[in-house]
Amino acid sequence: MCYTVVNMHTFAADDFHFPPQMTVLGHHFISKEDNMGIVVIGSIFVDIKGYPMGEFVATGRNVGSVIIKDGGVSRNVAEDIANVELRPTFVSLIDDSGQGQEVLAKLKRHKINTDYIRAVPEGMGTWLAVFDNQGDVAASISRRPDLSEIDNILDEQGDEIFKDADSIVVEFDMERATLKRVFELAKKYDKDVYAVVSNMSIAIARRDLIRQNACFVCNLQEAGIFFSEKYDDFSVAQMEETLAEKVRQARIPRMVVTMGGDGAVYADINGESGAVPAMHVDVRDTTGAGDAFFAGVTMGLTYGKDLRESCKIGTRLAASVIETKENVCPRFLPEELGLSAPAEAET
Repeated sequence: MCYTVVNMHTFAADDFHFPPQMTVLGHHFISKEDNMGIVVIGSIFVDIKGYPMGEFVATGRNVGSVIIKDGGVSRNVAEDIANVELRPTFVSLIDDSGQGQEVLAKLKRHKINTDYIRAVPEGMGTWLAVFDNQGDVAASISRRPDLSEIDNILDEQGDEIFKDADSIVVEFDMERATLKRVFELAKKYDKDVYAVVSNMSIAIARRDLIRQNACFVCNLQEAGIFFSEKYDDFSVAQMEETLAEKVRQARIPRMVVTMGGDGAVYADINGESGAVPAMHVDVRDTTGAGDAFFAGVTMGLTYGKDLRESCKIGTRLAASVIETKENVCPRFLPEELGLSAPAEAET
């Protein structure tokens, strides 16, 4: 099921006669031709998560449960998008093993386009984490995958991937040469890029690429690292005012900072700013909540919502993840989030 998006911002929808194979989504006209949807480029991890049964002892032995889940920031984002019945394309790697095939099969079941996923040795990473009684990560260790094969995918198939994409999500921790290729292709085909950042020290070293992002999303601690300031004690109003000034000074098109239980603040280079409150839920596991928030913001902005509306979508998805032990949001219909559902392609 695929669609082509054509930007038509200068015309009113009533001025056109739409053939039956077309539908309208935000400010975009979506037709049932081959289309990549939102393209997500990044890694796949296997997450091994431990939960204490009793009071967590940081320096001692803990009895509890151990759960193995498919993970990785980019994989989570791709599945979050798919769980809102929007059909993303995932450019990634899996291990050349039975486990890799299981991961691939699950992505296909979620109706993610896996045509650009290749199997290679050590194609997937591993993340081991132990959680405390509040559902927060107490300690973790990870093994990064070898993502060099993604460069070959972009060289060989980049044009066909990018030309029919609605927007691009890219894992910002990949090699700079890979990111450079992504931004070159995005510029060639006039596509917005949304970089999902896991390591803020890498983002600091690549500030020039941050400025090329359609929207930069991070949490309060990461924002402090990025701007070399401390915001731990800031109120929502203080953070909104500060962010508006920092975005203007740094020439960042749009930026969103999540503040945990205090919600999120946003600002853009044109002077718009605001705050969106958090949804109060019972916390079971915070893993993947940030990824779901990012996915919500990306979906909103890609399909015609403004920054405030997009943050509300992100907040809803993040809250749904926090309430469970899953890494991704549950199934939503697009209409539940204020998005229009693309029409089903005829078979």
